[in-house]
Amino acid sequence: MKTGSLSMRLGLTVSVMGAGLVLLLATLAYLALTHELEKLARKGLESKMEQIQHSVAQGMDLNTIRARPHSLMDLVIGHDNFYLTIVGTAPDESVLLSTGAKPQTPLLTDFTPRETLGYLNWTDSYGNQVLSASSLMRLASGERVRVLLSLDRTDDQALLSAYLRATVIALPMLLLLIGMGAWWLVQRGLAPLKQFSHVAAKVTTQDLTHRLSVDNLPQELGELAQGFNVMLNRLDAGVQQLSQFSDDLAHELRAPLTNLMGKAQLTLSRQRPPDEYKAVLESSTEELERLARIISDMLFLAQVSHPAARASFAAVSLAAETARVMDLFALSAEDKQLTLTLSGDAQVHGDRLMIQRALSNLLSNAIRHSPAGSHISLLVEAYGSTASVSVSNPGPGIEARHLPHLFERFYRVDSSRARTEGGTGLGLAIVRSIMTLHQGQAEVRSLPGGFTVFRLVFPLPCDAPTDKAPAAPARSAT
Repeated sequence: MKTGSLSMRLGLTVSVMGAGLVLLLATLAYLALTHELEKLARKGLESKMEQIQHSVAQGMDLNTIRARPHSLMDLVIGHDNFYLTIVGTAPDESVLLSTGAKPQTPLLTDFTPRETLGYLNWTDSYGNQVLSASSLMRLASGERVRVLLSLDRTDDQALLSAYLRATVIALPMLLLLIGMGAWWLVQRGLAPLKQFSHVAAKVTTQDLTHRLSVDNLPQELGELAQGFNVMLNRLDAGVQQLSQFSDDLAHELRAPLTNLMGKAQLTLSRQRPPDEYKAVLESSTEELERLARIISDMLFLAQVSHPAARASFAAVSLAAETARVMDLFALSAEDKQLTLTLSGDAQVHGDRLMIQRALSNLLSNAIRHSPAGSHISLLVEAYGSTASVSVSNPGPGIEARHLPHLFERFYRVDSSRARTEGGTGLGLAIVRSIMTLHQGQAEVRSLPGGFTVFRLVFPLPCDAPTDKAPAAPARSAT
């Protein structure tokens, strides 16, 4: 089933709500008008009954009412809608006075004689609404009579009918106006959404520069536009990073592939002794091993970047994992007569093998760039809501202009030296990806000719102590 447009649905919804509101208001107005007319009719009957009570109490008896009812008749004569009937209380008593054309005698059986005023709504033979009031009144002679006063409510009925006719005539026009107004308001309110579709139509993988203007937008759409712009910024940064990574990867793979093809073509250009073939194969093997390391590092980066990698997280002791890494590099440190020391401890939540990989990359770099006979310090600290592992080594240091780019893929401070030593340019990028997966960060500070310190900062688990952890016994390896 085809879904209608949002503006149409909103317009219909507002129109239906508006129509319902108009109908409700018209009904309430009709009920209120009916109630007020009823109230006024009863108030008029009550006022007339008080005047009749006053008249019969001033020196009237049954004979006076029959013979000289002028004072009572004056109260209703001139009011075409009032009808008065007075009758005695005896069962066989005849009507003492009847003024008006309405036959009220049948109503005498519908009222129970009582001192308080009683009301009755009824319809005459012509279909007109009539309101009657009845009460027992005491005469000056002490006798009591029953007074029945009726009010013809034809005018009230005509007023209500006129109101209904006017409402029926005006209601379609009001509903039409409400529908048109709702459509106009919805179109005006949704007009900024056209900007969204306009920008979205322009966005491609080749052009992610378009952004939504948040000026003069409603608050809700302004927040949506800001979120849309932030999404485009992330996509733009990701596409640029992917493009840069593709360029860097092509550059890194091109060199060993070019070397392999050049050596193979040169070797096959003429007949050579077996020793030369062996040397070419050994050299090609080194290049292939370098290609294998690059591919392995790329696969690891792809694995670390996947959110599912967090599934294997558990409690990890940073000191224990750092000690394991130190044991792995003990022979490399011994060859250069380096001293490795470890102090402190902290518990974090993470993947043990990935943390070892990050520490291995940092420690291997520290050993590679430290002068012979120097000291490399590894420090584990916990303070506040974070824990950290620092790897500090002396050496030539790193210039400040290189520090912001060290964790980028394939970035090298000394490109020729790094390739000679077999580096892939992905080690520190792997470190940063591992720390991003652990919701932490990798930091570096260095001074040329001084110490270089790489620091891995981890968030502590919620149930971990927030005070600074006591330092563990120092561990050293030579």
